Amino acid sequence: MQSGKTVKLFVLLIMSIVILSESCGVSSGENKPKIRRKAMATGSDPGSKDSKTAKTENDRWEKTIQSFEDWDSKNSFPLDGVLFVGSSSIRLWPTRERFGEFPVINRGFGGSHISNVNYFAHRIVFPYKPRVIVFYAGDNDISGKKTPQRVFDDYRKFVKLVHKELPATRIIFIYIKPSLSRWSLWPLMNEANLMIKKFSYKDERLFVFDSATPLVGSDGKPDEQYFLKDNLHLNSKGYDVWTRTLKPIVKKAFKP
Repeated sequence: MQSGKTVKLFVLLIMSIVILSESCGVSSGENKPKIRRKAMATGSDPGSKDSKTAKTENDRWEKTIQSFEDWDSKNSFPLDGVLFVGSSSIRLWPTRERFGEFPVINRGFGGSHISNVNYFAHRIVFPYKPRVIVFYAGDNDISGKKTPQRVFDDYRKFVKLVHKELPATRIIFIYIKPSLSRWSLWPLMNEANLMIKKFSYKDERLFVFDSATPLVGSDGKPDEQYFLKDNLHLNSKGYDVWTRTLKPIVKKAFKP
């Protein structure tokens, strides 16, 4: 009888330990889901899709930026000059020939967004200490489904970056141009232009250049005579028009 009671007491003791363990959350696997949920909530995963996308977006331009730096290491470049920076509309523009009366540097890289220019500003803007920056980007941004607000925010960030490092530098924003290739996006592009225009009027160091009006024909659409066959990029005639109408603004901005 004594042996039977001992066995019963032992069984009851084991059951009590198991119940107590479960109530304290010590049972196998109880805490692991909580740990995983916490990690997801904090967004601490360094391999997240957003971080990889941002890195890849800027890595695309690394060789181009390095080529600029390689050229600079082997050649002299003007300080206190006019820096043209932005996307392919800048890259394809023979700025040194068209603006020969100014010390000009061209750092356009095709397909870029404003955010790319911001990312590389410490390598393709600040080293030249320009007196004037002529800026064109935003075309690819809208085509890439960024909103006018995002374009405006990214440009405002560019201005802030520049004026933190170079407070006296004047910046000319070239309106995002209309083109037949992206005509359906023109309302969004123009919305971004108007937001930047309003912002620029608040600071005497900021200028805008209406690049759109000179390119529009009598039918209210972009005139094909100013564009390459892709109906997106300007041809020589188009750059003639831009150069002629932009030059007075550059002269004004370049004055001490």
